[in-house]
Amino acid sequence: MPTLNKIRAALTPHRGPFPADPHLTPLRAALTAFFAMDGFLFAGWVVRIPAIKAQTGAGAGALGLALLGVSAGAVAFMMLTGRLCRRFGSHTVTTASAAALALSIVLPPLTHSATALGLVLLVFGAAYGSLNVAMNSAAVDLIGALRRPVMPSFHAAFSLGGMLGAGLGGLVAGSLSPTVHLVLLAVLGLLVTAVAGRALHVHPAPVVPERCPAAAESRPSGGRAGRRLVVVFGLIALCTAYGEGAMADWGALHLTQDLAAGPGTAAAGYAVFALAMTVGRLSGTALVQRFGAARALIAGGTTATAGMLLGALAPTVWAAGAGFAVAGLGLANIFPIAIARAGESGGADGVAVASTVGYGGMLLGPPAIGFLAEATSLPLALTTVALLAAVAAVIAYVTRGAHHTGTGSGTGSR
Repeated sequence: MPTLNKIRAALTPHRGPFPADPHLTPLRAALTAFFAMDGFLFAGWVVRIPAIKAQTGAGAGALGLALLGVSAGAVAFMMLTGRLCRRFGSHTVTTASAAALALSIVLPPLTHSATALGLVLLVFGAAYGSLNVAMNSAAVDLIGALRRPVMPSFHAAFSLGGMLGAGLGGLVAGSLSPTVHLVLLAVLGLLVTAVAGRALHVHPAPVVPERCPAAAESRPSGGRAGRRLVVVFGLIALCTAYGEGAMADWGALHLTQDLAAGPGTAAAGYAVFALAMTVGRLSGTALVQRFGAARALIAGGTTATAGMLLGALAPTVWAAGAGFAVAGLGLANIFPIAIARAGESGGADGVAVASTVGYGGMLLGPPAIGFLAEATSLPLALTTVALLAAVAAVIAYVTRGAHHTGTGSGTGSR
């Protein structure tokens, strides 16, 4: 389990200063560019979902099934990407996956049925999942060499890329067709891949020095109690990942369909959510260091609950946008904190279990919202995001004394 061991090393706290290798700076910049590009391209696809839905003539339920292709493709290739990284290196796989993501983003607007859309989204999801595993693996190598917990900065870059991608989508949604828009994004993605990929190949993956033995010995050994905690943290991650997936796929459509927002305004609504996620992640480490991981989880879940209730049920576009912003702040750091706590409770196996359970929320969210929207209404379906965020807060409160951690950094998916 080399990849899991690398993640475990990244989650292992180390006290004391370490000199930074100047050769690692361009490597960090290149990986940051890949994280930002990932968020940028994904947001570009998200804000065009309403137009592509109209083009395919899909109902809410059919669209939910089609959107399941993204998560299904991602899950399938996440299981394979670890092996590819071990065989070819995380830098090579990162570059190849980024190129595949850029090329596959042009496929959705070429479809004219929900079935065809679902099939091409399998390809898009496979590239997306592969890139996320590969670049996180490369980032974990870099963190080990730097001996600094810089993973939150990479995920903040993803959120910033998402905000910029959604903002640009809002500006061009009224003047460019989805096909032209996404082709332009593909070209930009390939250019970033060429430049950042060259930097990855010029600067090979650093050799991670061994961690302090004392720190390794201080890690909890696990056991039945540790395994239970891992499952608990995985459930917290699932509850919040459900919300992230639902917002990405249904947020803009809610503003368009239920509140009569124009394409640009609807895209701006998701951009506000992405901006709030960025701000929350940039301040997440300081928040956890000051208040502790348990309090941060409880506060995040409570905040997200209030924000999504407003976002789903507000009668105006601007009130809904404000709710999206509050929800983004609340959801920003829950997944990373939960994964980090799982790692401290169960080591590498804990990270693996919690990540798998947590990503199930991303898989479950979009189709569940689609089916519920068809049975009731989209606003009512979106209130399930608030419900699960409340469940996460309750779980965090009940288990607040079970395991203490001073840090909240760690790897996580959106």
